[in-house]
This record gives sequence, C-alpha cells and structure tokens, in this order.
Amino acid sequence: MATKMGMQYSGIRDVYQALGYPPANQLKYSDYLAKYLRQDIAKAVIDRPVRATWQGPLELVEPNKTEDTPFELAWAKLCRDIGVKAILSRLDRLTGIGRYGVLLLGLDDVQSREGFVKPVKEGKRQLMYIRPFGEDVASIKELEKDPKSPRYGRPLIYEITAADANGGSFVVQVHYTRILHVTDEPLESDVYGTPRLEAIYNRLLDLDKIVGGDAEMFWRGARPGFEGKVDPEYQMTEAVKNDLLAQVNEYEHDLRRFLINEGVELKALAQQIADPGPHLDSILKCISAETGIPVRVLSGSERGELASSQDTSEWKEYVQTRREDHAEPNIVRPFVSLLVKYEILPAPAEEDYTVKWNDLFSLSEKARVEIGKNRATALREYTYSGMAETILPPDAFFEICLGLTRDQITLITGMRDEMLSKEELYNKIVESLEEPEPVGPASTQEPTEDE
Repeated sequence: MATKMGMQYSGIRDVYQALGYPPANQLKYSDYLAKYLRQDIAKAVIDRPVRATWQGPLELVEPNKTEDTPFELAWAKLCRDIGVKAILSRLDRLTGIGRYGVLLLGLDDVQSREGFVKPVKEGKRQLMYIRPFGEDVASIKELEKDPKSPRYGRPLIYEITAADANGGSFVVQVHYTRILHVTDEPLESDVYGTPRLEAIYNRLLDLDKIVGGDAEMFWRGARPGFEGKVDPEYQMTEAVKNDLLAQVNEYEHDLRRFLINEGVELKALAQQIADPGPHLDSILKCISAETGIPVRVLSGSERGELASSQDTSEWKEYVQTRREDHAEPNIVRPFVSLLVKYEILPAPAEEDYTVKWNDLFSLSEKARVEIGKNRATALREYTYSGMAETILPPDAFFEICLGLTRDQITLITGMRDEMLSKEELYNKIVESLEEPEPVGPASTQEPTEDE
C-alpha cells in the first residue's frame, strides 16, 4: 500500500515523485527527527501539545481520604527525588517522533551491564533512575514467539544504545520487565504506533519550499540587477568592458554607490516579489486539520479577540482530551503499575486512585473580576424593581441569570439568613436599651459609677 501512495492513472503518474515527496515506504525515524530538529512548525506540532499536557503539578490522589495517604506521600517524594514529570514529558515527546518510545527503569538488582537482560528479581526493589529513549536507540531485539503466551508478538528483549560519560556510547540488552513501552495512535499493532509527523510530512516539505522560496525570491527579486543597453554607434573596447564589470561588482558588494560609463545605458530590472501569506495559511490549515492544533497555536499569532477566545477554548479541550486518552492511560498509569508491582510505591488502599492534573479551565484573575462586575450589575438591576421577585424568584434569578450552581445558591441563602438573624437580634437589643424606665418614686440615692 505504501508503494502505491501518490500513483495515478494505473501507475503511469507518480504524484509524489513529480512534487518531490519521498515515497511513503522510505520514511524513517531519522527523517522525522531531522524535521523535528530543523523545522519550526514540525517542532511545534510535537512540542506544544506535550508542554500543554504536562504543565502544572502531577498528583496522584486516593479518593475519600481526608489526610495524605502513604501512596500519595511516596509518589510526591519520588517526583521530587528524580523529577518524574519532566522525564515522562520527554518520553511523550520521543514517542511522538517515532513509532514508539521506551522508559528504562534503573533498579537496584542490576550490578553490571549484563544484568539488564535478566528479568527483574522478585521482592521489594529500589528505583535508582528512569531514562527515556526513542525508537532509533531502543530497537526491538526479540519478540515473543509463543502463541500461548499473553505477550505473544510483543517485545521480549530490547537493544538500547546509551551515551557514556566520555562522549561515546555503549549497547546493552534489556529485558522487557525493565521497560515501559509507549505508543501513540496505534492501529493493528500494539507495538508500533503512528509518528505524529507522518501524515503531515508532505505539508512540511511544502512549507520549506514556500518559506525558503520566499526568502530566495526576496533575496534575488528585491535587488534583481541591471540591464545594459549599448548605443548602436558606440564601440566598446575590452578595457572599457572590464572596467564597467568591475564597477558593477563593486556596486553589488557595496564598495561604491555610483557608476561611471559611456555608451551604455544601465537600467535597473523591475522587482518581482509575491506575497506567500495565502499559500502559508493554506498549508497551516491542512496541518491544523490533521493534528487538531489550532492554526494560531501553531503560528503563535493573535488575530482578533473572538477568534483568539475560540481557539483558546478548542485548544484546552484538545489538551484535556489528550490527557485523558493518551498521557494518563498510556504513560502515567502503566508507569505507576510497574512501581506498585516492584513495591517502589505502596499499593493504593482501595486499589484505585485519581490522576490530578492542573485545571485548564480555571478562570484568570481578570476574568473573575469581569464576571463579578457583570453579576453585580445584573443584581443591581434586579433589585431596582419591587415587582422583580414576584415575576422571577431570587433562586431562579441566581441560577438562570447569574449562572450560579445549586451549591452556590444554597451557600448564599444560608449566609443571607444568618445575616438577617443577626440583624434582627441586634435590633431587639437596641430597642430594649432605648425603652423608658418605669415611673415611680424618685430615688434619693445618688447613682453609682457602674449605674
């Protein structure tokens, strides 16, 4: 199927070849990595979703617990000690460049490089480090061939090429029990996913053509050169010709700002520069349509408050979905399961926990102030009319017009009733102090200081 991509008219025309695209079956990890390292949009396609996904703290919380549990405390300590979140973010990035990424668990039962190829020893283990690797340096050496095994068709042994302290590298074979294997958007295979740049690779090449061609067009078209027209009656000698050429070279290299010649009319050629903007917008829209990343997030531009707000909302929903469908089920929970299995983390009390991400939809301080201002204005308009409560009861006004939740309405009502009760009690006390003393025979005794 890959060899037939781009073929038309029963194989007579190869569109990919005509447009300069590489055949789909020839794209390798090195091609995607080169694009990621050298092209801005390719890097943005991979980096920006990853950064947005892993921003903020990453907490594990056991439900229905009022105090921090041993599981929660152990996870928090592990995150502080080895920087778990930052490493998992790197793993996510490496996974997107190729078809898979792996996370190596450095456990205390390995005493030499040869020890990595052995299964993890049973018992309580200590986690020394974790290292992420991409597909290019973590190749699959051996697959499980036993069809009766639950791991049939999955990796048994990996071959990892790691860098050493002297700037060189060494190769170690690693048993799968020490590896967390992560894929993104797999199809039939559980071992290999889909590189995030594969579907947009042709568009990335188009971007290079347009942006690079635009720069070259400006470089050549902004100063296109001169056209020389020799007078028919003028006889140009070789010396005059060489002198004129020397002057033109000096002019082009900014060594002189004027030309002296005779018998030749020099005329600057017209500039030929076109606006590449519409072509760039079309390609960015194609990339956005495939990746789900809004165009303005890719390009980092802001064009209008309404459009920006819509893009922001769509982007937050995209990131939230990515957390729920990829980061949590494919990375965080499998990693935690390995840690619990090797007793690096204590098991959750109820064998369940919640991955607590930062709230993407929380309001900014400016937004809170603006909402409070609008609600105060609506409340003032509501209280101006004495008939408002007969038409729309206060609770309905709070819920429908102010957008408050039932819990918020209950809280407000309780605080209001408490305030009215205190005010009523205060008024009774004041009234009792202001009542006149009963009329009776005048006292002849002088009032004391307390009286």
